[in-house]
Amino acid sequence: MRVGMYYSNNDVRVEEKPKPKIGHGELLVKVMASGICGTDVVEWYRRDRVPLVLGHEIAGEIVEIGKSVKGYKKGDRISASHHVPCGECHYCLSDHHSACETLRKTSFDPGGFSEFLRIPAINVEKSGVYKLPASVSYEEATFVEPLACAIRGQRMSWQRPGKGQTAVVIGSGISGILHIQLLRAKGFSKIIATDINDYRLKEALRFGADHGIDAKEDVPDKVKDLNSGRLADFVILCAGARPAIEQAIKSLDRGGVVLIFASADEGFNLSLPMNDFFWRSERSIVSSYAANPDEHREALKLIENRKINVKDMITHRFGLAEIQKGFKLVSEARESIKVIIEPQR
Repeated sequence: MRVGMYYSNNDVRVEEKPKPKIGHGELLVKVMASGICGTDVVEWYRRDRVPLVLGHEIAGEIVEIGKSVKGYKKGDRISASHHVPCGECHYCLSDHHSACETLRKTSFDPGGFSEFLRIPAINVEKSGVYKLPASVSYEEATFVEPLACAIRGQRMSWQRPGKGQTAVVIGSGISGILHIQLLRAKGFSKIIATDINDYRLKEALRFGADHGIDAKEDVPDKVKDLNSGRLADFVILCAGARPAIEQAIKSLDRGGVVLIFASADEGFNLSLPMNDFFWRSERSIVSSYAANPDEHREALKLIENRKINVKDMITHRFGLAEIQKGFKLVSEARESIKVIIEPQR
């Protein structure tokens, strides 16, 4: 079968690899669509493991079923989690599923940028496979995983009502826009988006932001101008460059929360004034990574019910033979939002 083998952002090759053979409790899936995630182009994060087949935002059709698999059949249209928590360890029982060792070790074989992939038995056993309603397309289903991550991030960091609150989303790529739509659904009174890219700022406004700020400007001052002299109650960091991180911190009002939703540049260390930023001001910093099965099911339901518009976020579609074009678009982060690879083309 054909796969998109990742060596670097500028070197993604179409190669041949044996189709996976499934065993007891496993599924073989014909991949119909697979989204390129922003983490797929973080080169330092992949550097020591290349070459490898990436792709975890997948949707496809079950074509083979291993012995003892129950609840699924050939022909089922599904989405799936590449990471699944055990549900039994200290971290899972504390609602920190993303810190679970099982979650960190689980994955697909080989990855979503391939014609077929094997879903291991543990992913099936731990409720990591989700049947798609007839109304949800394969393309739309590639958003289940990234939307689930956004759902988890906001749940872990923001428990208050949205009414009367101001949120700032730093970075208006796919993650930022999913967060904007979730914030709008929660009834936030004011949503402000930032980006260095005018195209993405316009998209943020189209998907629900009230205001857009050019990130090359003084973002905290602009937030105050738009928010009656006050900084933001909730800041979601969806960009990892040093200036974006500094803007997120400086845009947070007293009593507010910053959600760290993006990886930083390699080796980045954060220094903050303990007394002024934390002790005297009751500010909080929360991080979030991945999502649990319940959050995936919630994401699928939001997509099915058209509460979150993912279809119009798709800007580019490529067959596997053109996967390098897709990686170029995502790594450049200019005039694209969601780039989808369709391995059967």
